[in-house]
Amino acid sequence: MTADVPTTPSDSADRTGDAAASETDHELAARLANEAGALLVALRLEMAERGAYAWEVMDGGDMSSHRFLMAALAATRPSDSVLSEEGRDDRRRLHAKRVWIVDPLDGTNEYGEGRSDWAVHVALWEDGDLVAGAVSLPSLGHTFATDPAPPMPTPDRDRPRVVTSRSRTPYIAAAIAHALDADGIRMGSAGAKAMAVVVGDADVYAHAGGMYEWDSAAPVVVARAAGMHASRIDGSPLVYNASDPWLPDVLICRPELADAVLAAIRG
Repeated sequence: MTADVPTTPSDSADRTGDAAASETDHELAARLANEAGALLVALRLEMAERGAYAWEVMDGGDMSSHRFLMAALAATRPSDSVLSEEGRDDRRRLHAKRVWIVDPLDGTNEYGEGRSDWAVHVALWEDGDLVAGAVSLPSLGHTFATDPAPPMPTPDRDRPRVVTSRSRTPYIAAAIAHALDADGIRMGSAGAKAMAVVVGDADVYAHAGGMYEWDSAAPVVVARAAGMHASRIDGSPLVYNASDPWLPDVLICRPELADAVLAAIRG
């Protein structure tokens, strides 16, 4: 699903009663990712206009989006637990049936640099698996959610594309590109890279340089809803709401490429 980012995120605070309670988890994830993104766009503009340093913009964005999401989830899903990159890890989540896994600002450096390749991640884990979520790319004005899911794109190029980090190319990405005779493209946040696969701008996103559950949960559940392959880089399942939220690698790719990609990683 692609949706315009709303321009009045504060409106959500007024919709946390019966209307919010009637939202599905998919709708709530999309709305909160949208509205947190709109808040971040407005905040960055306001801070730029008053000449804030990049670190002030990054810190302000992280905490403003975190507080917004925590307050909104407390109002709309008060019985659920939350695991947020910017919050204290409430260990009660380990015994909860439902846990929201959020990254209030994925790609903090890109946000502070004024780039567009940053994201907001909102995902829901329930009874052992991810069940709903959304990734917002606020600078681009799009949000991708699990229902309705993004359509599977049709490949329109001869050579596949592997999307990698702006700052470095992991060995596995180079191995995949070589095995598939693929081109490489570079991007910032994990959400931006994963959504590049979802919309067809790239075909493979493989990361092995270290990450946490909040970095991949929303991108993975949206990619899976779109029909993409999503796993650890050894092909094993991605497990969320673990005692240690460190989940160091992820593979998201077109399903027809999964076997070749995993073989390339194994060497």
